[in-house]
Amino acid sequence: MVGPKVVIIGAGIVGASLADELTARGWTDVTVLDAGPLPAAGGSTSHAPGVVFQTNGAKIMSDFARYTVEKLSSLSWQGEPCYLPVGGLEIATTPERARELQRRFGFAQSWGVVGAELLDADESVRRFDLLAPDTVLGGLYVPDDGVAKAVRAVSAQLDRAVERGATVRDRTQVLDVLTAGDKVTGVRTDQSEIAADVVVCCAGLWGQQVATMVGQRLALTPLAHQFAWTGPVAPLAGRTAEAIRPVLRHQDADLYYRENGTTFGIGSYRHRPMPVRPQDLAAWSDHDEMNSLGGQPSVLPFTPEDFAFPLEETRRILPSLFDERGELELADPFNGVFSFTVDNLPLLGPHATLDGFWTAEAVWITHSAGVARAMAEWLVDGRPRVDLHACDVNRFEVHQLAPAWIEATNSQNFVEVYDILHPLQPPEHGARGERSALRPLRTSPFYAREAELGAVFLPASGWERPQWYEANAALLDSPRNVGWHVPQPDAWAAHLWSPVVAAEAAITRTDVALYDMTALKRLEVTGPGATEFLQSMVTGTMDKSVGAVTYCLLLDAAGGIRSDVTVARLGPERFQVGANGPLDLDWLIRHLRDSAWATTVQVRDLTPGTCCIGIWGPNARDVVQPLTDADFSHAGFRYFRAQECYLGNVPVTAMRLSYVGELGYELYTTADQGLALWDLLMAAGAEHGIIAAGRGAFNALRIEKGYRSSGTDMTPEHGPDEAGLSFAVRPELPFFGRDGLRARPPADRRLCLLSFEAPNGIVLGSEPVYPVGAPDAVGYVTSAAYAYTLGLPLAYAWLPVALAAPGSEVEVGWFDRRYRAVVTAEPAFDPEMKKIKC
Repeated sequence: MVGPKVVIIGAGIVGASLADELTARGWTDVTVLDAGPLPAAGGSTSHAPGVVFQTNGAKIMSDFARYTVEKLSSLSWQGEPCYLPVGGLEIATTPERARELQRRFGFAQSWGVVGAELLDADESVRRFDLLAPDTVLGGLYVPDDGVAKAVRAVSAQLDRAVERGATVRDRTQVLDVLTAGDKVTGVRTDQSEIAADVVVCCAGLWGQQVATMVGQRLALTPLAHQFAWTGPVAPLAGRTAEAIRPVLRHQDADLYYRENGTTFGIGSYRHRPMPVRPQDLAAWSDHDEMNSLGGQPSVLPFTPEDFAFPLEETRRILPSLFDERGELELADPFNGVFSFTVDNLPLLGPHATLDGFWTAEAVWITHSAGVARAMAEWLVDGRPRVDLHACDVNRFEVHQLAPAWIEATNSQNFVEVYDILHPLQPPEHGARGERSALRPLRTSPFYAREAELGAVFLPASGWERPQWYEANAALLDSPRNVGWHVPQPDAWAAHLWSPVVAAEAAITRTDVALYDMTALKRLEVTGPGATEFLQSMVTGTMDKSVGAVTYCLLLDAAGGIRSDVTVARLGPERFQVGANGPLDLDWLIRHLRDSAWATTVQVRDLTPGTCCIGIWGPNARDVVQPLTDADFSHAGFRYFRAQECYLGNVPVTAMRLSYVGELGYELYTTADQGLALWDLLMAAGAEHGIIAAGRGAFNALRIEKGYRSSGTDMTPEHGPDEAGLSFAVRPELPFFGRDGLRARPPADRRLCLLSFEAPNGIVLGSEPVYPVGAPDAVGYVTSAAYAYTLGLPLAYAWLPVALAAPGSEVEVGWFDRRYRAVVTAEPAFDPEMKKIKC
């Protein structure tokens, strides 16, 4: 096997790792290009201190890091190791950070980071004996965290790739990506043209410049980050080994440290954001400028005024590094440039419209080999073994790619890189302390009305979505409160939560509520062959009567769940698809281009010009029916049916669906009519006790009813059976992924509903799940909420089959405690569907 012709642009740690992974899989016609001299080509890899911590709040990032440690630990170059497994220690110097380390220990348990342990203050100091004992409250230790020798790893992996047939050319600058129609044909360099079937951009800081060659906008910003190598320090005098003590992270002060022979390295994020335009970086040809900057384009002059705090804080926690005069020499300080993205995740995958162009950008050393393996699997096998939807380069909405917004968001992310952030925490302030200019980015037509009702907005994919409405606080003390279940969560679970959520959930169950569903992605599929095209993509039957609505899945080639969708047939060849985001649009268009219907079927995004209200509750029909001459009776408008009609003067597409488990409808109209629809429904619903309700209630009610959240509760790593969605699959139909689904091995884990014994044992997601009394986790929570209807906390979790039967008891980790929970049959609410089908 030789494979297609591949050109990799960039020979840093990512490009080198990818060349190694591709050639190991038999794709040996690989050419790696870099503008700089190898192995230190001048990008972030060349100056990176190589500190590796595997624990991360995102499962995929820990997966990447664990493989990187495994692979680099197996590599050497010229007899020297590519990884130093000295361990990693994150310390707490405040009570808040000590509690945060308990949460991070939970992440390590959930994601399988081996050997993680929480340490008390004394043990933390014993593991890193230079720490001032009176400054430390505790630590989180991982034994095989450590130091990646990135330049060695580049050399070792490129050498292996060359041995298998790859070509490596340094001092070769790519000037353009060559194309013919919608396909890549090669690259043009400053020396020659090179033919290629596949071009992968691993250009790091220069990624946007390469992406511009193919009309692509990347949501990344290079930022300068301060790092300093000290002169020799007394505690390391006579040291011959490069590092013995663990790499150290002091996140309360935005600092990290590593040993380097007789010197120390100090990295700091405690300074103003310093975004850098790649075109302003020195080129290798600018010899005089390069020499003044330490010989690398990605190394900028040190700004000592930004390093005053790091020095003082280092004096406080590591006093023995300073000499008898109280001084610490900074022998080699610099501002090193590396990339941030708007959601702190890499940018991976194929171009949306140009076949053969791929991206692997914004990847740190810690995750490099893991990313390269996933990319190689994606290229060679057609899919990676891990879920990459959160890293897909096509995941962003158009409005999230505005250059000014990208830079502002990434500057904010730089400031917050070590902050303790709640999973719901929005950006409240700008990177320099001013009120954030990042919001609002996108609002529904109902935004003004929602603000008048005291909506507490939280952003999602740029949309401002009400979490609850302060106007409903009065309901808690009103006669309508007939013993509602209102929990008392602890401080972390209660952050960005309000008892008002309980009132909104209760009113939805007893009366009627409006929900702003505008952020739901809406696609239209039309044209001759639309039915057949959709049938080739989704797991449900499409050839139904006009007005039918079908819940079904989009699968990948191996039968993994890419997304769940609802498809409404509004005409013989006109469908509206309720999707989960830009990746669903990308998936459909990508397959349409190569299909028999490419010239007759159109797929377009309706979302920007439309809006949606969900009206749900026992009184929903009583509110809507008087507004229309259409038949909204149970017999006239059945569950999972759609019709186009008028409510008052507003044209709507009405679908009898419910994500909360109550009678009701999703009502779609054009954006210009949205406010009129809101006002019409609120006025008509006044006599029925109508309220506006937010996402807090929505999430709780959907879990009560047993409804999953795509991308959270199930991903391409999971098949329909283990996710409890076999009912959405018609295996006799010719949908994409059917063969892979049939070939899937029996599931060894299942998505389970957990109910908690502790009435206030509320968790949020990503917590570890243990067999009762066991030290090691065997699963993890995906999503969770308090069930206001039932009066107890619920959570979804992935568990081994042996623990998946209803009645099985488990424990869920929550900071320094465990909550007892039991696997519960689904749905927990209205299993006979009496309320939703009335």
